Amino acid sequence: MEQSRANPICAQEALDLLNCVADPSFDQDKCLRLLHSLRECVLNKKVKKFSIADQEPGEVKPSDKKA
Repeated sequence: MEQSRANPICAQEALDLLNCVADPSFDQDKCLRLLHSLRECVLNKKVKKFSIADQEPGEVKPSDKKA
């Protein structure tokens, strides 16, 4: 099971999509293609739920920021 923690299912597709939407030169068509790629991976691998690994110490979570 250690191998699956090192390389989570559909991790690259999810990361590509997140980086696409975070890019200052947002390209909606590219992000849509990446979304479909992630969806296809999720369906093929029968993923039920994603989780995010613990963050680095000192890293601010969006919910921790004060408005």
